[in-house]
Amino acid sequence: MLEEVESWLARRSWSVADRPLDRLLAAKERGRGSVSVVLPALNEEATVGAIVATIRRELMEKVQLVDELVVIDSGSTDATAKVAREAGARVVHRDDILPRIPAVPGKGEVLWRSLLVTGGDIVCFVDADLKEFSADFVSGIVGPLLTDPDVRFVKAMYDRPLGDTAGQGGRVTELVARPLLNLHWPQLAGFVQPLGGEYAVRRSLLEQLPFPVGYGVELGLLVDALHTVGLDALAQVDVGVRKHRHQDGQALGRMAAAIYRTAQLRLSRGHLVRPSLTQFERGEDGFVPRTHAVDTEERPPMREIEEYVSRRAA
Repeated sequence: MLEEVESWLARRSWSVADRPLDRLLAAKERGRGSVSVVLPALNEEATVGAIVATIRRELMEKVQLVDELVVIDSGSTDATAKVAREAGARVVHRDDILPRIPAVPGKGEVLWRSLLVTGGDIVCFVDADLKEFSADFVSGIVGPLLTDPDVRFVKAMYDRPLGDTAGQGGRVTELVARPLLNLHWPQLAGFVQPLGGEYAVRRSLLEQLPFPVGYGVELGLLVDALHTVGLDALAQVDVGVRKHRHQDGQALGRMAAAIYRTAQLRLSRGHLVRPSLTQFERGEDGFVPRTHAVDTEERPPMREIEEYVSRRAA
């Protein structure tokens, strides 16, 4: 590990307990920034309600740490939108945001569009499939941004059990993302959960970054943030244990391909052929190939979008 990274780990890795809520509230009262929480959601009716209710109860009603709670529905066919709204979130459909640019499927697409319908100086992203959710996931990663003006981007770190087995979650992280980062961006080798979906970022930074539209968004934002503001502006906070719905091996394969291509785009900004990934499923007559396009499209920095600039100037 680079000496620079060892030093960073000592200075920029914290526990949620290091910043009690009263300290965060005092910093917020001093004008350290408003906070928007965004949950991207696709068919998450089983979990989104409990997450929204916890954030609303613990961080908006008991204390006023979060100013805005928005669920961006990216085309759910279940009751995700209804459950989220009844639990206390403002729900916005992906396709209703920036209709001038037709939406494409993908998590990164939803996160990018969320900047147009939120107003917080700090934007906190939380996945909508978390189980046994704790408000620490939000207060933990928002904390450094409220108390340290030099910090711009904070990732959550946590244990990720796989079923009943501790520490075996995050398979794409260990098999794809961590090797890529260690080999090509060794300054980022200290991040425990580089692909985690829980992170808080100053809006002023987010609006400068391109957003990969699909699974590569977390790696892309982290790498681009490093190049934009430097390692010392990045941090991570231990928030405990993350339990969520695990995807099957083929979905993980598609995720891995998108993440690899996101990295490749950043290693060489030249022309890249849009790739595809062929996987196999067993059918009645043997193995059947299924080919999927790998997400490589990226949205431009939000500060280049006319509607966003006009809205922020108003």
